[in-house]
Amino acid sequence: MSDFAAGSTLDALRADLAAGRTTSRALVETCLDRAGRGEGPRVYIRVDADAARFAADEADRLRREGIEPSPYAGIPISVKDLFDIGGQVTTAGSRVLGNATPAACDAGAVARLKAAGFVVIGRTQMTEFAFSGLGLNPHYRAPANPFDRAVGRIPGGSSSGAAVSVTDGMAAAGLGTDTGGSCRIPAALTGLVGFKPTASRMLSDGAFPLSTSLDSVGTLAPTVTCCGALDRVLAGETVRPLAGTSLRRLRIGVPQAVVLEGLDKHVAAAFAGALTTLSGAGAQVVDLPMAEFAELAAINAKGGLAAAEAYALHAPMLAARGEDYDPRVRVRIEKGASHTAAQYLAVQAARRDWIMRVSRKIDAVDVLVCPTVPTIAPTFAELEDDEAFGRINLVMLRNPTFANFLDGCSVSIPCHRPGDAPVGLMLMQRGGQDERVLSIARAMEAALAPHDA
Repeated sequence: MSDFAAGSTLDALRADLAAGRTTSRALVETCLDRAGRGEGPRVYIRVDADAARFAADEADRLRREGIEPSPYAGIPISVKDLFDIGGQVTTAGSRVLGNATPAACDAGAVARLKAAGFVVIGRTQMTEFAFSGLGLNPHYRAPANPFDRAVGRIPGGSSSGAAVSVTDGMAAAGLGTDTGGSCRIPAALTGLVGFKPTASRMLSDGAFPLSTSLDSVGTLAPTVTCCGALDRVLAGETVRPLAGTSLRRLRIGVPQAVVLEGLDKHVAAAFAGALTTLSGAGAQVVDLPMAEFAELAAINAKGGLAAAEAYALHAPMLAARGEDYDPRVRVRIEKGASHTAAQYLAVQAARRDWIMRVSRKIDAVDVLVCPTVPTIAPTFAELEDDEAFGRINLVMLRNPTFANFLDGCSVSIPCHRPGDAPVGLMLMQRGGQDERVLSIARAMEAALAPHDA
């Protein structure tokens, strides 16, 4: 029986399981072995070896008897530490919740994955309370990005462990969340696909919140097709292939405000090359002013909805155990303390107006595209200074957060050349266009894939 290579797709693993070339137990043992060495101890906050082996054996038994809850039964997956798993304490990457009452049942998203037969390997590390796009956590040593690992680059966050669990073959895919890019940022920095669906399509019960207005349950995986399959499962829909999409005459809108500012040479070259390739495949690239994007900094000047809603949740814990918080997270949460009810309602009203105006602009094209983040993964050394940490964090969050404020859907796909530093190409659309965005992303992924000369 074979194990699996890091980066194996869900469909490849499904085919291997169906053909008897491997078993769920073999896949799980491979993940557990990898989780115990290398970056593994920094990827997983908790590994559920016994439960994973039991679930794998059950999946193998059912397959032998011709019974499968889904085609993906028996495939290993990782779960971000802010999702409830029955009988476990959900710490959300923090020591503050270490003595909390164990969850009575699985979070809705976890329950749907288990019902489809996915095997949970364990809980992955994350930025404390999901409040940073960099992936650092002072309570745990962050896993290093697979690119340039000897130098030491960040994985991105807040779903940091989820990303590295996939790149290093400790899981076939990762369950994460995305409030301002927390699936898409680590995907872009590590060379994966990260999907942020329309928030209302997903179950949020049992997921420790950061911002109830902006949170989305999302996924990280090797390909768009993988994320599409997981999206169906998590939305409670029938798993079926994504619809085919042609790039010919597809109208790709490139916002000219904010998102193209400050690109480093790697991202600028990869993005320009991607647009050239897509245009050569028949797509029409349209420059859009998108002045509305420049308004968001002023709307969120006092920390926006995330700070206000996070502070409302954390105020009692800050009063009781504030010294146990990551200071860099605490300072962001405490920005919400100055929000009055009138200011909070004003931001919500501004958001509704902004969504209406931006949606009209997006409807003129099939999809918006831009770099997911403006730079390649910074090194850990670059973030030792608090000022640099805060500045670079805002840079990483800048582009992805537009989709969250839009209440839309968005996906990041790799667009760099093999061997180069990972760079993400981000697609965005208004809410409810998830399948359309995924279908377009898959077509772009195919066009951008390396081809033999």
